[in-house]
Amino acid sequence: MRVGLGYDVHKLVENRKLILGGVEIPYKKGLLGHSDADVLLHAIMDSLLGACALGDIGHHFPDTNDKFKGISSIKLLEEVYTLISNNGYTVNNIDATIIAERPKMLPYIQSMRKNIAKALQIDINKINVKATTEEGLGFTGNELGISAQSISSLIEK
Repeated sequence: MRVGLGYDVHKLVENRKLILGGVEIPYKKGLLGHSDADVLLHAIMDSLLGACALGDIGHHFPDTNDKFKGISSIKLLEEVYTLISNNGYTVNNIDATIIAERPKMLPYIQSMRKNIAKALQIDINKINVKATTEEGLGFTGNELGISAQSISSLIEK
């Protein structure tokens, strides 16, 4: 078994869609980034790549490449699935946390889990997504950004 850890953060700005776990969430601000800035999927991808010792998403999908400008992170997650699969691994489980003061994530978590499971071609019961606030502290508490953390375990096929 192999284990990987992922973390991502993006700034909240006006005139951007808020997309987390491949779900568009109605909110007054969205996340700034080269792609759709889906911090949850970015953290998950980094944990998967890390578990295989394949670097990180910046290596595979650089923000200097216009091919990835505005791209859906679900598509990138599907590419990460291909990479880990081609290296002889399958996902055992993923546990991820979204850190955001607002909006409330609970109504969207099941859809996020479904999107992740579909992209990784695994059972939804291998995916856990949860959310927390920082009680008004720090950049997430002050609603300046949203971050996410992920840990994943992979097993050989």
